[in-house]
Amino acid sequence: MSSNKESTARTLIVALVVSLVASVFVAGSAIYLKPVQQENRLLDRQRSILAIAGVGASPSGTALSSAEVRALFTRRIKAQVIDLTTGEADASRDALTFDALKAAQDPKTSIALPGNEDIASIKRREQYATVYRLEKDDGSGELEALILPVRGYGLWSTLYGFLAIKPDLNTVIGLGFYQQGETPGLGGEVDNPKWKSLWPGKTLFDASGKPVVEVVKNASGEHQIDALAGATLTSKGVDHLLRFWLGEQGFGPYLAKLRQEGA
Repeated sequence: MSSNKESTARTLIVALVVSLVASVFVAGSAIYLKPVQQENRLLDRQRSILAIAGVGASPSGTALSSAEVRALFTRRIKAQVIDLTTGEADASRDALTFDALKAAQDPKTSIALPGNEDIASIKRREQYATVYRLEKDDGSGELEALILPVRGYGLWSTLYGFLAIKPDLNTVIGLGFYQQGETPGLGGEVDNPKWKSLWPGKTLFDASGKPVVEVVKNASGEHQIDALAGATLTSKGVDHLLRFWLGEQGFGPYLAKLRQEGA
């Protein structure tokens, strides 16, 4: 009996030691890999921004390497934190490290949206956001494209993406989502190059500056884009998130300020 007890005790001790060693290893790996993961996320975002702006490929048409992405982003893209309420730039915040999504979760740095105003179903909106200016590659600093972060709920998930527009602040260059969990083959077709090719050249606002872009069935005209087949709620989600972020609760004040300044 005593031998059995000692054997059980040894087994438990060995199991405990193995568990502790494994826990330490896992925790250490997570700490060690965290900077790498953060760097990869930053690189993916930079790659997405460049692709939406139409400069995400090499002259041969192949994908850019990590080093090429970093170099091109540094040379051509100027990030800027803005106050969404006033449209003014906020130089006190570092655009390269500011996390708008994290800020949206903090009541101190975001606002709760009433149901009738929350058409994108994001619940809270950050007070500050980062926008990206693609400047011409001649050193002039002249705007070639403006890239705005957008997000909103579809059918199953929040879609996170970027909208790139021309210097006229009205014509679409591209729309793409870097993170979404919609149904493959249906709402997931927001990632389909064929659907994304419908966006360039479409216009977002009417003459008064009101957002009028629509995702609808049987689209016609410069403000409309064909809805995704069999994905009504995802299509509505894209429609709603664009109207939200282009409106007064989103980038409306910022775009109005740029129009007054002549971009």
